[in-house]
Amino acid sequence: MFHLFRPRPTQLAGQRLHAAAVARARAPDLYIALGAPDTPAGRFELLSAHVYLLLARLKGQGPAATDTAQALFDTYVRGLDNALRELGVGDLSVGKKMRKLGEAFYGRIGAYEAAIAALPDETPLQDALRRTVYEGDAGIDPAPLAARLLAERAALAARPLEDLLAGEAGWPAP
Repeated sequence: MFHLFRPRPTQLAGQRLHAAAVARARAPDLYIALGAPDTPAGRFELLSAHVYLLLARLKGQGPAATDTAQALFDTYVRGLDNALRELGVGDLSVGKKMRKLGEAFYGRIGAYEAAIAALPDETPLQDALRRTVYEGDAGIDPAPLAARLLAERAALAARPLEDLLAGEAGWPAP
């Protein structure tokens, strides 16, 4: 009877991938060497970028990948909700803030997909990162972060799908 309450393998994989994205988005070099702002907004942007990379890798890879991607997204949303509550956002405001974060995330997906479609020209990706991660700061060069995200994208593309379905992102060394 207890097996009814055990999470599906795809759910566990999605949770593990989310944990990997959180760990990667918290890497100190993103903030120290690459100048990402160590603020709630900066951390949201980096987490969203890493979740996007994972979702993009899983896209179109079959039913197990679709279920894993959904579990990853669901865990990401729950994590955002929990983070808002930990920041002291009241119950009545959480829904509105979550809607804004959801709209922001889908906006990022559109920008990142357009930027990926423009490759090898990295300018659209750099522009998107300047607008989002660096909050429009023209004094910061987004090229190193763009190169890092593209290297992570390539590493995910080379990673066997079975690893991702087991919840192993396997990010390259920074």
